[in-house]
Formats: sequence, C-alpha cells, structure tokens
Amino acid sequence: MSNQAKFDFLREKFAFFCFQNYEYFWKGGIFFAKFNFSLENNSSENDDSIEFHPCFEIPSRSFYDWKSIPKEILDVVVFNIGMIELVSYWKIACPRKVVIKPYHLDDEQIRWWRKLYFNGLGEFFYVNGIDADFENFMKMESDSMKKAESEDVRFGFEERALVPVGGGKDSVVTLEALRKKMTIIPLIINPRGATRDCVKAAGFDENDVAVIKRTLDPTMLEMNRQGYLNGHTPFSAMLAFYTILIGFATKNKYIALSNESSANEPTVPDTEINHQYSKSIAFENDFRSYVSKYINADIQYFSFLRPLNELQIAKLFSKAEAYHDVFRSCNAGSKTDSWCGKCPKCLFTWLALSPFISRARLTGIFGKDLLKDKELRATLEKLDGTAEVKPFECVGTVEEVRACVNNCIQSDDNLKDTIIGDVELTQSVTVKDFICQFDSQHNLPFLFEKILKEELYG
Repeated sequence: MSNQAKFDFLREKFAFFCFQNYEYFWKGGIFFAKFNFSLENNSSENDDSIEFHPCFEIPSRSFYDWKSIPKEILDVVVFNIGMIELVSYWKIACPRKVVIKPYHLDDEQIRWWRKLYFNGLGEFFYVNGIDADFENFMKMESDSMKKAESEDVRFGFEERALVPVGGGKDSVVTLEALRKKMTIIPLIINPRGATRDCVKAAGFDENDVAVIKRTLDPTMLEMNRQGYLNGHTPFSAMLAFYTILIGFATKNKYIALSNESSANEPTVPDTEINHQYSKSIAFENDFRSYVSKYINADIQYFSFLRPLNELQIAKLFSKAEAYHDVFRSCNAGSKTDSWCGKCPKCLFTWLALSPFISRARLTGIFGKDLLKDKELRATLEKLDGTAEVKPFECVGTVEEVRACVNNCIQSDDNLKDTIIGDVELTQSVTVKDFICQFDSQHNLPFLFEKILKEELYG
C-alpha cells in the first residue's frame, strides 16, 4: 500500500482525534504534566479508541518560582504545550477531524493552529508522497465554553534570558555571547552528552540548568513500528511552547533562540515546504503574536541569531575553542553522541566551518576527512543546489554552501581525489559576501542587537 493509499484508508478508518484533557502537579519539587489524547475508531464493529498519554517532568531547581504563576496562565500554557504535542499523535492516522475538549478556541486560534500543523507537516506530506491541501487536511472543533487565553496581567519578569541549548554550534554562539553580558539560564530538553558538555564548558553546573524530560507515549512508538504513518513534526514549535512555561517559572523576560536567517529558505525550491519551518522568521512572528494575544504580552520570544547567516555563526563559533571537541550537530549520531560522518548535517557543518578552522583540525573534530569520503558526493550535490531538492535537515542555503566550496577550491591545493576535486568554481559568491551581512528581519530587543553587533564587529 502506498502512503497516499494508507493516508486515505486511515482517514476512513478513524473518525477523529481527540484532546481529552490534561493534568499537572508537583511531587517532591518536581513538576509533572500528562496529556490524554485518543484516536477514535470509525468502525461499528470496534468502538475501542486508541489512547495516548505523553508526559513531561521538570526536575526541581532553586530558580523556579512556580507559586508566583497565576493558575489561569499556567493552565493555558500547559494546554498549549498539549496542543503542539498533539500533532505527533494525529499524524499516525491523519483523521479529518480534531476535537479539542479542555478549552474553546476562537476562529483565529483555529486558523493559527491549522497553519502551524499544515506548514510544520510540509515535509511529512512531501516525503510520504501524500497529496494534502490546507482547506481539507484537518477540521478542528472545540466543545468547551472556557476560553483558551489568560488575562493580560503584569507579571514580575526580570531582565534575564533563557537560552535553549541543543548541543550544536548555533546555541553555543548564543550561550557564549549572552553569558558574558547578562544573567542567563540554559534550557535543555532530554539532556544528552553534547548538551551537558556544552553548558559545562560555558561554566554552568547541573543545578544552574533548566531541564525538561519529555516522554513519548509507547503506543505511538509501537504503531510507528507497525507501519502507521510517520515522519517529521515541527520540533522547534514544540520547544517554543516549553520555553514559555520555563520563562514564567524562572521569571525570565527574554527567551533567546538560536535560529539564523538561513532557516527561511525552503527545502523544496519554489514551494513553502521547509524542514526548518518552525525555525523560520514566519513562524517566529506568528508565535510572538499568538503569545502576546492569548498568554502574555510581556514575555519576549526571539532568535538572537536571526540577523546572521550560517557562515557568520560558524566564524563566531570558530573562536569558541572550548566547545570544539564537545559540540555535536549530527542528528543521526545523537543517540551515541557522535558524528556519523555520513549525513548532510555532518557535511554541511564541516563546510560551514572550513573557512575558519583548518582541514586538519576539522578532521580531528569529525574523526575523519569528510572531503575524502566519495559517498558524500551525492550529498554535496543536494547541498549546493545541483540536485533538485535540498536535504531535509537543518542546513544552510545553497549559496552559503557554494561560497564554502569556492573557498576550499581557492585555499586548498590538496583536493585531488576529494568530493570537490572536480567541482567548478562559482565566481559569483564568496564567503566574504556573507560575513558582511546583517538581516533586518528580526525581533531582537535593542540590548540584544547591541550585544550581537559587538560580537560581530567588536
């Protein structure tokens, strides 16, 4: 059965997906939350629903002040986390209807969520070969009278920043720039070696770091193994709502992400399909508007690195030598905390750093010389625009890759028998062209723009 046929079959089999309710509580200083979802069968022969119960916990830290958060705000924030967690479970069968029971969503909220789901699942539909359109992919209903919004009351935020850390070069640059200028709290979801090592290299103890332990429902994982629909979901949008929760709990006014301007480029040319949709300025703007209207207008979510491109970030990271042996940007090797050396993310990271870090040093970081791996030639062609579609990974733009390849050709005399040994020089684009840029489409408060410019030009 093709994925399109499976999609059509499952939409007939299941009547609707339901967000039943959620709960949260504290135990031993740990904050626990659980969501209750169900997939409702459309068959009269089997009325049993399939239940999902994803959950998360936040270990105790001295900087949390949970009691200061008005209950109505905490309720709405946790509910919204459930709304973004929902998409990972809905996509198993993609039923035509979603029913939201805990709160009433107004028309604007429904449009907002449907837009996020549809664009955030753009890669899921494309890779699975599913023909879905915005008008018909999902209808959303809510059958509560309780509005999913909090009163716009003043909250006692302090002039501090929350910095999500993923273990890659981007969040390291944000971490390094801001920790020297202001009080910050790093945030890690589901810690692994690279995230722990990066915050440690920045001088933070375990108890100085906000941690969220997120648990997927085992029924979903089993259904994935059984062959139900599966694919990419907008992780960064999920992170965004979790940061709002931690922002209130720590009273941090600012939430400084590390998404760059390069994330705005579509993965599939001439479409809106973007692996990095929830890292784009379009999502960031939408999210800020949603939070301001329905949660709180004072908390400030933005990407600190938005004015920069990948090459500027790589240049700043090249100076942060304490992190060179501990950072990891490889999704394929994330479980073992290693560079797989075979994926688009590994090759792009190598290329982005190559104008600023020697080939010998990069070989030490990655464990091998990626330019000599002939199997990566096809990956290079996807990265540099020779192939029709970019890799579905968080990688830079086609022009950034071409600039780095040009730089290698011009600066390295030992490219024989490498994946770029016979690549022609593209005269129109250089690394220098990118280093001088500063994208005006950003949401940085003045203080943060000043800090970033000092890092760039200081």
